[in-house]
Amino acid sequence: MLKRLFKLISTRNDTERQQPLIIPRDQHSVSRKLLSQAAIRVMKQLNQHGYEAYLVGGGVRDLLLGGHPKDFDVATNAKPEQVKSLFRSARIIGRRFRIVHVRFGREMIEVTTFRGHHEAARNEHGMVLRDNVYGNVHSDAVRRDFTVNALYYSLDGFAVHDYTGGLKDLQKRTLRMIGNPKERYEEDPVRMLRAARFAAKLGFNIEKNTAAPIKSMAPLLANIPPARLFEEILKLFLNGSATATFGLLREYGLYDQLFPDSGALIAAGDEKALAMAELCMSNTDKRIRAGKSITPAFIFAALLWPSQQALMAQNRGMPKGQAFAQAASDAVGHQLARISIPKRFLIPMREIWDLQHRLTLRGGGRAFKMLDHPRFRAAYDFLLLREDAGEDMDGLGNWWTQFQAADETEQQSMVKAIKGPTKKRNSRRPPRKKRSPE
Repeated sequence: MLKRLFKLISTRNDTERQQPLIIPRDQHSVSRKLLSQAAIRVMKQLNQHGYEAYLVGGGVRDLLLGGHPKDFDVATNAKPEQVKSLFRSARIIGRRFRIVHVRFGREMIEVTTFRGHHEAARNEHGMVLRDNVYGNVHSDAVRRDFTVNALYYSLDGFAVHDYTGGLKDLQKRTLRMIGNPKERYEEDPVRMLRAARFAAKLGFNIEKNTAAPIKSMAPLLANIPPARLFEEILKLFLNGSATATFGLLREYGLYDQLFPDSGALIAAGDEKALAMAELCMSNTDKRIRAGKSITPAFIFAALLWPSQQALMAQNRGMPKGQAFAQAASDAVGHQLARISIPKRFLIPMREIWDLQHRLTLRGGGRAFKMLDHPRFRAAYDFLLLREDAGEDMDGLGNWWTQFQAADETEQQSMVKAIKGPTKKRNSRRPPRKKRSPE
C-alpha cells in the first residue's frame, strides 16, 4: 500500500506545501473499522456543528503502517471552550498548550485546536512558554514535530491529507523534523526525546539534519520541569521498545541528562551499571510482549541502583544499615532534582531496595515470612537482575528459586541447612559483687 502511495507523492521536497496532497479512500489503508468509535463520535459532533475535524498524529501514522493503534487524537478549528460546550464529559487542561480531553467510558479522546503562526512567549533558553494562538489546518500541520505525525484523516471523503511530505517519509522509514531542527528543539527540548522514542518504536532512521543538533543540545533537557520528564520516561520505556530507545538515548547523550549519576558511571566504564540498565530494558520489553504488568518503580530501582551502590561505597565509616540508608537517600535526592518520581512509585522502589538485605536473612521462620511479603516477587526479580548484571550473590537467587518451588518439608530442610553466623556465648562470668560487711 505504501508503494502505491509513494507513486502519488510529488517529488518536491517542500515540507510546508500550502495545498495538501490528498489521498482518496481507495488509495490508502485507513479503515473506519479500525478507528476508535469514540473518536468518530467526536469528529461527527464537531462536523455537525460546523467545525472542521480530523484524526491526526500517531493513530493515522500507525494505521498507514499497518498497525492497530489504541490512541486517537482529533484536531479541529473549534476553540477549547467551544469543544467543551459540545461534550458533557469534556475538560480543558494545560496552560502552555490548552487541549480538551473528552471521555467516553474508559476511553479518552484528546482534542486540540489548530495552532497558528506567531511569535510565542519564550524563556531565556528559547523554549516556548505558551502556544495558544490558533490557526488553520495548514498552519497546524507545520507546527507539529515530525512529518510522519502531521497526517490528517477526514470523515469528508475518508481521505488522508499530507501537508509536509509525511507519506514520503513513511515510505522511506525516516523521521524528519518539520522546520529548522535546532529552532524546534529550542522551542521544546522534549522533542529530542520524542525523536529517540519514535525512531525506536517505529524502527525508523532519524534524518541527518534532524539528528545533527541533538547531542549538543541535550543539556537543554535540564530546563524541563521534573514532573514533565517523569511522564516522558513512562513513554520512553513502557512502549515495548525500551531496549532500542535506551540505545538511542545513549547514542545522542540524552540518557546522561535524564539519569546523571547512573549515566556518569556507565560513561566511566562501569560494566555492571550498563548491564543492569540493558537487562532492565530487555526484561521490560519481554513483559510487555507477554502482556504482563510493569511498574515504573522497578525500572527506577534498576536504573538508580548502581549510583546507590557507588554512594554506599563512600560511606564505609558508617554502620552498614546506616550507610545503605544514607546512600539510598542521596541517590534518590540527586535523581529527583532531574526527574520527579511520585510517591506511589518511590515508596515501592525503596522497599525493593530494602528487601535486598532481608533476602539474605533466611534462618528460622524469616524465609517463610518473606514469601508473604507483598513486595517479595519484585524484590526476588530484582535480585535475579543483580546477579545477571554481574553481582556476586553467592547463589542467593538460585536458593530462592528452589525454595519457592519446594514443598514445605523441603523448605524446612533448606532453612535448617543454612549455616549462618552464630553468637558466641560469653564464657566469662561477671565478677561476683563483694558483700558489704553487716
